[in-house]
Amino acid sequence: MIEELPLSCKDAARLALEMSEELGARAEGLDKRELICLMRRVIRLGVEELARQEHTVTFETAVWTSVEARAERRPTTRRDLRHYARRLLRVEGVASRPLRAMSTRECRELLQAAFGGSASAFRKGRAMLHSVFAHGLRQEWCAENPVARVEVPQVQEREIVPLRRAEVERLEAAVQQPEHRAMRLSLHLLLYCGLRPKEVARLRVQDVHPERGCVVVPGRCSKTGGGRVVPLRKHAALRGKRLRIPRNWESRWRALRRAAGFKPGQWVPDVCRHTFASYHAAWFKDLGALQLEMGHRSADLLRTRYLNLPQVEDARRFWGCK
Repeated sequence: MIEELPLSCKDAARLALEMSEELGARAEGLDKRELICLMRRVIRLGVEELARQEHTVTFETAVWTSVEARAERRPTTRRDLRHYARRLLRVEGVASRPLRAMSTRECRELLQAAFGGSASAFRKGRAMLHSVFAHGLRQEWCAENPVARVEVPQVQEREIVPLRRAEVERLEAAVQQPEHRAMRLSLHLLLYCGLRPKEVARLRVQDVHPERGCVVVPGRCSKTGGGRVVPLRKHAALRGKRLRIPRNWESRWRALRRAAGFKPGQWVPDVCRHTFASYHAAWFKDLGALQLEMGHRSADLLRTRYLNLPQVEDARRFWGCK
């Protein structure tokens, strides 16, 4: 029997002795038959465990199955996932790597190669890579998530100055032009409700309730997936107007900004939301209410990023208060 294997009798005896020593107290006092049965069980379980530990897929397979597993996400979210997936897979040699074999050091180097030019992109790429290994864990393709030990870089938040009253008036004047009136409700929701541009673009007119003085932001529209109800302030300005959320929203929003005299390089993303938050805090002085209206889990982001308080008189004019 031994002759059929590339082992000598001495090798077989040494392996049997090592197994007995590893079993320790479990092997003590057993007769020959009992000891052989125990060793067979150890061998069978060891082979099963080895197969389990070696069960894996390539990194490329893990990436795309992870993306497919989130098929219920919004189209824009799925587009972003595919974009970051392709950037990861473009790094030379990574696509064919066994997922189980990838270490924290390798993941850190992969992220640096794919997203090292931007701390913000690095953070998003890290989140994407973390989700790939999380999916792999659920499928038993890997034993741990090595990305959990990759440091998250700090992003230096740029100070965003809220729109001045004159700039707000330029937007409000531009939206009265016939070719831009379809954006009247959208501008109101951006400036006076603090909704994100993508939330407004996804919203339906039925979600806006002037008669109740509120706008309902459903989970399907919000960034975080959680719904919220936001007061529809200054809603008297919408009375008697045809309310709509137009198609081609992004292009119409850019056209409105151009009509108001804002050049592409001058416009700061989410500045309307910052404007809302700053004027809200300056006039209403209620961070708790502002946090709920903006859909934040805590007020920390308000204190560190959004609050650039204008003069009280400017806030009074912004809200049209006497």
